[in-house]
Amino acid sequence: MKQPAATKLPQAGVPPFMAITAALLLVYLFWGGTYLGMKIAIETIPPFTMGGIRFLSAGFILYILARFKGVKRPNAGEWKGAGIAGALLLLGGNGVVAWAEQRVPSAVASLLVATVPLWMLVFGWAGPSRKKPSAGVMTGIVLGFAGIVILVHPGSSSGGSLDMAGIAALLLASVSWSIGSLYSRKAKLPESPLLSTAVQMVVGGSLLLIVSLVLGEWSGFQPGAVTLRSFAALGYLIAFGSIVSYTAYIWLLKHAEPVLVSTYAFVNPVVAVFLGWFLGGEQLSSNSLTAACFIVAAVAVITVSGKSTSGRKSARRSASVAGRD
Repeated sequence: MKQPAATKLPQAGVPPFMAITAALLLVYLFWGGTYLGMKIAIETIPPFTMGGIRFLSAGFILYILARFKGVKRPNAGEWKGAGIAGALLLLGGNGVVAWAEQRVPSAVASLLVATVPLWMLVFGWAGPSRKKPSAGVMTGIVLGFAGIVILVHPGSSSGGSLDMAGIAALLLASVSWSIGSLYSRKAKLPESPLLSTAVQMVVGGSLLLIVSLVLGEWSGFQPGAVTLRSFAALGYLIAFGSIVSYTAYIWLLKHAEPVLVSTYAFVNPVVAVFLGWFLGGEQLSSNSLTAACFIVAAVAVITVSGKSTSGRKSARRSASVAGRD
């Protein structure tokens, strides 16, 4: 007689429910908190300088960890591929987000960055592959663009219209992140996701510091003037935003269903909006909250629809771009 499902024993090697839950919470909370963390860090640290220090530090730590685990050194081709991806993701993506947060609330920044899956689908549709989105994905695209229109509409923030230079920068950052994500899928990268991310962070962090020098951030930057509050935020971004949460994400990719892991894409903006209001004192109008609902719904629809046709391999491949926040 077939054993009832309720009495089946769990398969050997399957991680306990609590471990997966804990890892998901780390990704949800720490990645969601990076937007407020950046907002606080750039109060007394220039944005590109802050990003360079953050990713260079985290990159070196992850690189040492990967080598300690026995991962072989990347070759020249892998350095090049990871370097280009790091430039698009961390310089053009994360660095520009940090700059924009000087002008817009962290909650708004998180919502516009949450549109990355939308841009990736648009580029994939318009690109050489001409991959036509499904009805569900198309619904998500429409919802996402509707959310952007509502968000940038005059009066979308409690203090008046949002700064359009900041909005434009965030949209540019989202596009850069999307292009970097698509590039990383076909680029020659280290086989180890941990090492791949480490190399991207090292190169991206170095480029951020170079840009900060070119922009003259160093000339007016006085380390002694950095507040304890900004130092603590930078430490949070390095330790929890880039190392702990990414390690938890990599572990989840190996032990949990991809659809479950991908939920971070629409949970992070919700966490960011709440933290910006609760800890950052940011006030959002009804327009902004409505836009948040549209954008989060769009990401949820796109993620679920896309994952229903994707395998575990593609989820693992995307791990190299997961350390974005």
